Amino acid sequence: MSRRTSTLRFAKWLIPLSLTTFSVAVLLNAQQAPTSANNINVKDPGVRGGAAGAGGAIAGLKPPEATLFTDGQGRFTEVDSVSGTLPGESGSGLGPSFNMNSCAGCHAFPATGGTSPFSNPQVTIAMLHGANNVVPPFITSNGPVREARFVRNPDGSPDGGVHDLFTIAGRTDAAGCTLQQTNFGPQLSAGNVIFRIPTPVFGAGLIEAIEDATILANKTASSQLKAQLGISGHENRIGNDGTITRFGWKAQNKSLLIFAGEAYNVEQGVTNEAFPNPRQTAPGCDANPHPEDNTPTGDGFISDLTGFGLFMQMLAPPAPVNSFGNVSDASIDHGQQVFSQVGCALCHTPSLRTGPAAIAALSNQTANLYSDLLVHNMGQLADGVSQGNAAGDEFRSAPLWGLGKRIFLLHDGRTTDLLQAILAHSSSGSEANQVINLFNQLPSSSKQDLLNFLRSL
Repeated sequence: MSRRTSTLRFAKWLIPLSLTTFSVAVLLNAQQAPTSANNINVKDPGVRGGAAGAGGAIAGLKPPEATLFTDGQGRFTEVDSVSGTLPGESGSGLGPSFNMNSCAGCHAFPATGGTSPFSNPQVTIAMLHGANNVVPPFITSNGPVREARFVRNPDGSPDGGVHDLFTIAGRTDAAGCTLQQTNFGPQLSAGNVIFRIPTPVFGAGLIEAIEDATILANKTASSQLKAQLGISGHENRIGNDGTITRFGWKAQNKSLLIFAGEAYNVEQGVTNEAFPNPRQTAPGCDANPHPEDNTPTGDGFISDLTGFGLFMQMLAPPAPVNSFGNVSDASIDHGQQVFSQVGCALCHTPSLRTGPAAIAALSNQTANLYSDLLVHNMGQLADGVSQGNAAGDEFRSAPLWGLGKRIFLLHDGRTTDLLQAILAHSSSGSEANQVINLFNQLPSSSKQDLLNFLRSL
């Protein structure tokens, strides 16, 4: 993005309050429009072509920091086997149950650190090296990478935990393991399974460096307009020290280190210094001492966990574009104004400032994340899983930077159509209802410009 365009677009974010009268007047005097008729000529431009615009280190790193970034990137792409003995799979600790055998397998598109690629690698991973797994029906070759959670335990109490898709039983490097794969059929029939797709981690270090006070000040900004539009999001917090959590679909994770440690254990089955105890196991399936990843035995005396955290911390945010395909700069600029006018920017806050950070490249920077990092009631998008003080019908406002390169949308990847994802924000109880009502009143050309703007990010 050119300096001229960047300055112009930033200036436009200063005018939403001057549009309050317009927005509320339209809202109070309009009836809900029939969305199918109103949107007949509106089309998602689709996943933007061209360069990835992401995957590299943030600008301004010192040489030692750049070295750590590169080292962490290598660990992030490393493939794990059970004991690290298979060719090309030198990482160890996979299983006994797992969803993927590398971090980059889930965070793959448009570059390492992103989200689900066009072709789902879980289909191949399921039976790799002779594993006995059957691919569950909700995992398809052209669908998103997914994890599965059960809403309730058999006794009706809340579950909410990840139930891994596969086990290492039958693999050539897991002789003697008999751990049975989860039978998802009965749980699917009972409506007890919900899905999550990987969240991109581009620019995650900037998000981590945003101070709690900044998040809270933004929460109270434009409070009158938010109240008129029914927006009442709140922060999620960690129980012990009370600080604001911000990573994951429900903003349930406090830091990138915790985010990485949990994923390493839950998604790959690798125990580590943050999550040192193994999950579900069976005789003959737990071949390694724990934690499997730890500092004393780490390459260069740095654990994978630390490497993952540093890589994500120093990963650059995705770069927006001025135009793409047949979409003009004028359309994108107007779409950005519409985004503000209808109230999208009240939850998907265009930018927040970071505070002082130990890594100078992250210190006192503007993070153009398009999120308030709060959780909001999303009505019928609810998955019934509570995490921290995020209820079963609440989700974090997903950061929209990089949206132009995302294939699968919403928390479970249920759609690839950006228009459908926007309309799904509206349902009984959702805080977005009145904003979507305003969106539905727009002429088709303005809706199209808004979609074009989002795909430029």
